Amino acid sequence: MKLPIVVSDDHVEIERLVPGGQGLATNREGIKGFFWNALPGETVLEYEITKKKSHYFEAIALKIDSPSTHRIAPKDSCYLSTSPWQIFDYDYELAQKQQILTEILKQNQLFDLYDITSPIMGDTHDFFYRNKMEYSLYYDYTDEKLHLGFHQRGTHRKIKVETSSIERPEIFKKAIGIIDELNTNHVDGRRYQSLLLRCNQNGEVAGGLYENHHPHPIFENLTDQILGRTYSYSPNGFFQINLPVYEMALAEIQKHVETTEVLDLYAGVGTIGLSVANDKHLTLVEVDKNSFAELKNNVGNHSAVLAKAEEVTDFIQPDQTVIVDPPRAGLDPKLIERLLEITPNAIIYLSCNPVTQARDLKLLCTKYQIEKIQAFNFFPHTPHLENLVILKPSKKRS
Repeated sequence: MKLPIVVSDDHVEIERLVPGGQGLATNREGIKGFFWNALPGETVLEYEITKKKSHYFEAIALKIDSPSTHRIAPKDSCYLSTSPWQIFDYDYELAQKQQILTEILKQNQLFDLYDITSPIMGDTHDFFYRNKMEYSLYYDYTDEKLHLGFHQRGTHRKIKVETSSIERPEIFKKAIGIIDELNTNHVDGRRYQSLLLRCNQNGEVAGGLYENHHPHPIFENLTDQILGRTYSYSPNGFFQINLPVYEMALAEIQKHVETTEVLDLYAGVGTIGLSVANDKHLTLVEVDKNSFAELKNNVGNHSAVLAKAEEVTDFIQPDQTVIVDPPRAGLDPKLIERLLEITPNAIIYLSCNPVTQARDLKLLCTKYQIEKIQAFNFFPHTPHLENLVILKPSKKRS
């Protein structure tokens, strides 16, 4: 079957939202479908299948019967590519994220260990918040010009971007200027893989074009202040996307750093450990060489180690706070094993993927107690959620 295909003779009702952000439904053949552009309670009259397997399919809803009262008009025509939850009102988005997080904890037998009472934290800037954006280049044969583009969700097709409301305006303005220059000079857009731009809190933009079959260029560094400390970082390296909400998370983490010894694993350029434990005896571990180079510039008198987190488990000590902010895959089993063996005074676990975080917590909670769960809405109008969990050894809980 060649995809995508449009189905208009199979009406399906959206049951609920799943952690990936799609609406779940069952077609007339009893096969589960995962739908973008659809809210719980809505009936999908027509949809485009973008992926099909024997036991499930993925689709985009094209026609809806009886739209949900929580559905709103999206700001951007490209919303499905960048922020597919633009069709939700903001309060409903937060409620759905809370519900999804609760369900994830229940599935891992964690909900009975800690009842979520804290509302998801965010700020009032739910648009124009991203400080980094990567665009494709789109050639429009109608006007014979290059335009900014995104990949259409679920396909390899590109769409032309005329407005985008999730990145800071300085980024979009700079991107349009670069495209205009390419068009003025009649540059062949097929030379380039993408356009990456980043902006600091002062509105300064850095980055540029990635050329096909060439190493990524070295861009001019940016600097930003986080909780009063200045950090230097590369536009194409790892750095948090939504700094105001990130500072909220750091302020919460700082409350739970009670030991003089702190180990920051998956440290990146050092923003967590250095922001919350600069007055402690701090060791930071990072595996990516580019991030580690930035970490060395930021670290000051603290210790920085170039290694995988699971390769330096001997650094873990009992009277210590261990901070982990792993990639989406979660913690390495060797690291979890060592944490359970040593049981440091506290584990502070910040995650961009509550599903793998809950999997890890289920193992850690054989010896640890959940002290606090606090979610943060780093990426409004998307399904993504950043979740903070504070763990203390059960035997030390008063």
